[in-house]
Amino acid sequence: MTNASIDFGYPWWLSYGHVPLVVVAFALLWLGYKRKWSILPMLLVGIFAAWAGAAMLVNRFAINVNGQPVLPTENFLRSGAGRVLDIGAGTGRSSIMVLAARPQATLVALDLFSESFEHHFGHGESPQQRLMANLKTAGVDRRATIETADMRKLPFEAGTFDAVVSSYAMDHLNRDGSQQAIREAARVVKPGGEFLLMVITKEPWAQFAFGPLLAHGGARGADWWKGRIEEAGFRILEDGTRPLTLYILARRT
Repeated sequence: MTNASIDFGYPWWLSYGHVPLVVVAFALLWLGYKRKWSILPMLLVGIFAAWAGAAMLVNRFAINVNGQPVLPTENFLRSGAGRVLDIGAGTGRSSIMVLAARPQATLVALDLFSESFEHHFGHGESPQQRLMANLKTAGVDRRATIETADMRKLPFEAGTFDAVVSSYAMDHLNRDGSQQAIREAARVVKPGGEFLLMVITKEPWAQFAFGPLLAHGGARGADWWKGRIEEAGFRILEDGTRPLTLYILARRT
């Protein structure tokens, strides 16, 4: 499996947006050198070129939203087996992340596949087809099924799953919606089952690279998320950060 063959569908500017800026910046430097610009404009263009180059490296090697992610913690589903629910699966990044790391697990990839899906991932074939195509390319489709449903009202009986994962999905809801989705996760996971939540967090280096382009209306602090998770009946086992990500691992009491 190669990451290049999987299309997670994120907008081009998240992966390549800094490339034209770098080209323009160095073209201006060359033009300024040839035309013997004064020190001040050359200094300003040089600062812009340095920022564009550094931001491109941050984007490529730290964020890399169209690359295959890895589990933020090896403590999630350490047994390697079990039935997992991926809430807000989107185009399959988190589903592939779990199935690749836990080769004995099976997974239900759930998403509402509403208008917000096309807003984030663009137009094309049906969302379910795009998700399944990525699962097949990753070689994990035989261990996965797709369910179309609202994360705030899951169509499963209580205690159906051994673990639940949700990546960059619940923070797209308002506070009440996020709280309801966490409660639903608690309802459908078995006692002793695990919940891995990953949401976008604000970090200075990300703001350096993207500025307001990565403003995320659902971004909330770790204490807010941990409070809602504990209220739903989970016990926090671990929390931490990864590039652009706050993760919380919890167990159902």
